[in-house]
Amino acid sequence: MQHRKQLMAIAISSLASTSALATNGMNLEGYGAKATAMGGAGMAYDTGNSAVMNNPATLALMEPDTSRFGLGIRSLGPDITSSVPSMGISTNSDGTAYYMPSISLMRKTGKLTYGAAVLAQGGMGTEYGSGSELFSGGLSMMGAMTPLSGEEIRSEVGVGRLMFPLAYEATPKLSVGGSVDFVWAGMDLQMDMDGTNFAGLMGGMGGSVSGSMATGLSSMISSGMITDVNWARFDFSNDSDISGKARGYGLGGKLGVVFEVNDRLSIGAAYHTETDISDLKADDASISMSVEMPGMGTTVIPVSGTVKIRDFQWPATYGIGAAFKATDKLLIVGDIKRLDWSNVMEEFKVNFVADGTQANPMAGGFAGADLDVTLTQEWDDQTIYSLGMQYQATPKLALRAGVNVADNPVPDMYLNPLFPAIVEEHYTFGAGYKISDSDRIAFSATIAPDVTATNPAGAKVRHSQFNWSLNYSHTF
Repeated sequence: MQHRKQLMAIAISSLASTSALATNGMNLEGYGAKATAMGGAGMAYDTGNSAVMNNPATLALMEPDTSRFGLGIRSLGPDITSSVPSMGISTNSDGTAYYMPSISLMRKTGKLTYGAAVLAQGGMGTEYGSGSELFSGGLSMMGAMTPLSGEEIRSEVGVGRLMFPLAYEATPKLSVGGSVDFVWAGMDLQMDMDGTNFAGLMGGMGGSVSGSMATGLSSMISSGMITDVNWARFDFSNDSDISGKARGYGLGGKLGVVFEVNDRLSIGAAYHTETDISDLKADDASISMSVEMPGMGTTVIPVSGTVKIRDFQWPATYGIGAAFKATDKLLIVGDIKRLDWSNVMEEFKVNFVADGTQANPMAGGFAGADLDVTLTQEWDDQTIYSLGMQYQATPKLALRAGVNVADNPVPDMYLNPLFPAIVEEHYTFGAGYKISDSDRIAFSATIAPDVTATNPAGAKVRHSQFNWSLNYSHTF
């Protein structure tokens, strides 16, 4: 039985890492209800104001001397279960609904289209609550079975953009465009790491730990002041539905082109730069440690301070697509996109600087100290195939469907329940309705079937999704 408990602890400890996102890795499977309903393809036709996230050049396909105002709401609905099958332990994430609004205004004057838009780039989270059996215990630094904190285990990430696009109709067939984007990111993280896993990081296994806090902890262990470390806990979180506790801001940009080969066929291409976001910073963060001290037994030392998530960026994206009007009523679209995850998701880096004055006397020895924790991630680059169609059932009603297929970018070696961005296939459908000459609504829904992955320690994650979006546009 003790051997089985240790196997369980090793499996659970291997799960501890960072935050969770979806659905093409961290990217949403589509932007705007129209494009999302058609598998996320949006490179080569007018996708509405959401073109600013798909291919800004297609904004030039608007009717001249018109303005288009848009409102939208997007729901991301993950269904995640994390388990250790050999132990019969399973926990569902309570993070099942995340909402992302959008607003935009575009104007085409002659051959020039310009405007502004605010959209969510992506985001999700996991919430395993407090007292979860999956996170109930682990191995201390010395290999003894010990309980973890029993507190809330959760993660949440949100990334959004304020975009200023400009598109130009260079010829009747060729349009070019681009945008300058103000990008923000927010993150919450409440995570336990057992002593064995923390010691492994200090030894260079799966990452690294350095800094004066790590040096001081090692000295306390060497001197016998601390005889064992049971667990360490990272905690920075707020109750906001808009932004996480740790926040960063920066810039990004896009370039695009669309060419109408003939009346029925158009092709488009776009490039999104890698972002340049500042470190995500949170004050009032804490790192707590459960340690064994001679004459005092098990003692929890809470250290308050400031945390920074270093080098968190959105990857460069590039792609090409086509739109073919097969009949007067049937439009077929398809894209191929590439996401350069390997350049931005190689490691997860956390820097913590303890406050100069600590409220808890036990943490006084760490006042002003710093800690750098790096967790290996090694994401793979991802190629995404999107295919969709639209059928104009009536002059007012358009029916849409599509599929979005990509490989899982997360290596099994580094899989964990706080970061299960493993979804591969999306089946999409939706409709658009012309309320009047000026007003339209569009709806999309996405079903992402179950995907399961297992890390080398035997920890298993199952992830599926049901997502939807609703857009309204007014042309004047």
